Amino acid sequence: MTPFSELGLKESLVKAIEDLGFETPSEVQEKAIPILLADHIDLVALAQTGTGKTAAFGFPLIQRIDPSSRTTQGLILSPTRELCLQITKEIQAYSKYERGINTVAIYGGASIQDQARQIQRGAQIVVATPGRMKDMINRGMVDISKIDYCILDEADEMLNMGFFEDIKDILSNTPKEKATWLFSATMPKEVAIIAKKFMNSPQEITVGTKNSGATTVQHEYYVAGGRDRYPVLKRLADTNPNIFSVIFCRTKRDTQKVAENLIEDGYNAGALHGDLSQNQRDLVMNAFRKKQIQMLVATDVAARGIDVDDITHVINYQLPDEIETYNHRSGRTGRAGKSGTSMVIITRSEMRKIKAIENKIQKKFIAKPIPTGIEICETQLYHLVNKIKDTEVNADVENYLPAINDILEGIDKDTLVQKIVSVEFGRFFNYYNKAKDLNSNDRDRGERPERGERRDSGDSRDRGASRNYGGDGSTRYFINIGEKDGYDWMSLKDFLRDTVNLGKDDIFKVDVKESFSFFNSEANVEEAILNTFKDLKVDGRFVNVEVSNNPIGGGSSRGGGGFKGRSKGGSGGGGGFRSKERGGYKGGGSSRSDRPSRSSSSDRSDSGRRSSGDGGSRDGGKSFGGSPFSENKKSKRRNGFM
Repeated sequence: MTPFSELGLKESLVKAIEDLGFETPSEVQEKAIPILLADHIDLVALAQTGTGKTAAFGFPLIQRIDPSSRTTQGLILSPTRELCLQITKEIQAYSKYERGINTVAIYGGASIQDQARQIQRGAQIVVATPGRMKDMINRGMVDISKIDYCILDEADEMLNMGFFEDIKDILSNTPKEKATWLFSATMPKEVAIIAKKFMNSPQEITVGTKNSGATTVQHEYYVAGGRDRYPVLKRLADTNPNIFSVIFCRTKRDTQKVAENLIEDGYNAGALHGDLSQNQRDLVMNAFRKKQIQMLVATDVAARGIDVDDITHVINYQLPDEIETYNHRSGRTGRAGKSGTSMVIITRSEMRKIKAIENKIQKKFIAKPIPTGIEICETQLYHLVNKIKDTEVNADVENYLPAINDILEGIDKDTLVQKIVSVEFGRFFNYYNKAKDLNSNDRDRGERPERGERRDSGDSRDRGASRNYGGDGSTRYFINIGEKDGYDWMSLKDFLRDTVNLGKDDIFKVDVKESFSFFNSEANVEEAILNTFKDLKVDGRFVNVEVSNNPIGGGSSRGGGGFKGRSKGGSGGGGGFRSKERGGYKGGGSSRSDRPSRSSSSDRSDSGRRSSGDGGSRDGGKSFGGSPFSENKKSKRRNGFM
């Protein structure tokens, strides 16, 4: 590798690099820095997250800035507040020996007046989120009409987040003769449009293969039943005692509930999603960076500000809709030359998606069996023993040794070791030793109803299906998709149970019409179904589910019977329905059968214990999780099992 001193950087920047502990440039730095220093050109750099892109554009930008002028000369756009602040801190660290260079961060959630005053005092470099920058331009608070350099960092993420129009508006306020440097992990069509419209014959460099995944990440998938996602998630965590991970869910609701369930089950977990206040987000991220949170459950949008180098695992609790999004998820691990693992929990009906992702990222997935109880026990046992072995002796214990020796008198070494290990390991072993094998071929069936097996048919007969009309006591639903949307009874059933995370037999009596359909479920999953389809979009269209009052279920072409709710349109695929019966959704798998609880069921019924969105525990938010076996709700976690 070429040393930084040979890339053309001036001595003061090389000194700052040495202070930061950088020894050799990464591939993207080695390729980009000489090009950006040599000519006033446009550049498109494609490289995965975590490859050192900030330094690749940061050092050349600083070297090209004129510190004697207080005019804004460089604009860096980034997708999130967290990344904006991080880039600002890094640019400030790079320019520590540059007199007169001032870098200001512009982002939402802070005083726009204060930010405007910082710019007015003189800011040669502005780092901004697109929304706040556009707002300040419209208010006349910032002038970017004379900038020399515009950098789009994580361009694909900004465009995935819906900033396409904002970026076009911002770039239209910049001079045509500026140099534009676009850094991105992937090259979707929106990024190509920006490059074509606002860049002049850009030079392109690629680190690795275009749109490919990082070479330091291993990709694994685990096939699970729809209602086994949450137990599988816990087993993956228990098989990796030193896990430091981000867990991705599709929705804010699932993100919050999975995090709450993990906290309740004793894991050091927290939630990160768009419904949190900025203060809550900051608390969660600070705890995560300090590893007080080991399992951060996040939505894709909220996680885009995460830039932590030593994440060991990314767990896809649910696959994203877009393959590019998976690439961004997996890029959170395996950074800075470290290895990482991206795990995917999927159902059998989602297997086809794995091949599509493999083709896109040009990496092969490894099919892994779900860890069994005995495998987890062995892993945890050896982890505990090694932890005991590596623990430094506290000198203060020596004062108590005489009394301790008296208590332990007569116990031989082997028995003492067994007792020490059993103190921490006994309950863990007793639980997992007889846990079911989630790799069983019939795991998709979930808990079968006592009254017998049901069979699905495309030509279902609905005899008293509605819960309000006796019959088998199940609930019948209307859904505004049908044959014209490409569904038959089998594919619709798969879509429903995978979307709601239900078992194989939880959806039955599926009746597909041209533009709408009906189906039945057990009454105990009604709340989960209704809440899952509250404001759910598929391919940009709302998919609505309502409880049907029609016990026969065939319906008419004019709407299929009455619905509990306020009808906002006819069936025909375009009508929207909003149920009045919206309850809380357990989400993310409500089973507690896969790991012993910290408390009794009576303790859990206490309505006062609720996890706050900032990752705090259910016991006042003073901790980010406890031991999975702690008998005290406020106890510290037991290090042997996390």
